Amino acid sequence: MLSNIPISLTYFRIIIIPFFIFAFFLPSPSGEWISCWIFVIAAITDYLDGKLARELNQESKLGSLLDPVADKIIVTVALVLMVHNKTIDDYNLYAAIIIIAREILVSGLREFLAKLQISLPVSNLSKIKTFIQMFAISVLLSGEPGNQFLFGYGKSLGILSLWTSAIITIQTGYVYTVKCLKHT
Repeated sequence: MLSNIPISLTYFRIIIIPFFIFAFFLPSPSGEWISCWIFVIAAITDYLDGKLARELNQESKLGSLLDPVADKIIVTVALVLMVHNKTIDDYNLYAAIIIIAREILVSGLREFLAKLQISLPVSNLSKIKTFIQMFAISVLLSGEPGNQFLFGYGKSLGILSLWTSAIITIQTGYVYTVKCLKHT
């Protein structure tokens, strides 16, 4: 198991979720920076595990199942926590709801297609969406210290990026749904 670096990175991403939650509730600004950096590390390992799996020829069925699950869990947890502390509030809740709903939808579509032994590859647009989404969440998690680091525009940049990823999420969710409907 440990000889398979990509799957180990995926497990690591799942294991750090409780630490991420704990850090989120630490007093500011420590909690904001620590939870932000844990999320950034998770985002980097998300990128690395797929890249390394291909480069090291260590792709596996378990890895292809767990990798998107680990990604969806930490993204959902981060969004829910930021709704809880009102970093994401008012009409911006819709962006978080769109992202979470799409993640659930695509997971269901993948499960359905897996039963038919059909894979649903990740599109380039979905990769762009993931990058923008991870950026948005990281900036928003950094809280007021991050806002100040970005010259007072951090929260605005984070919310704009969150909405951008939500809009792309609608498009990619639609594309995946249409692909899936061809097999019903």
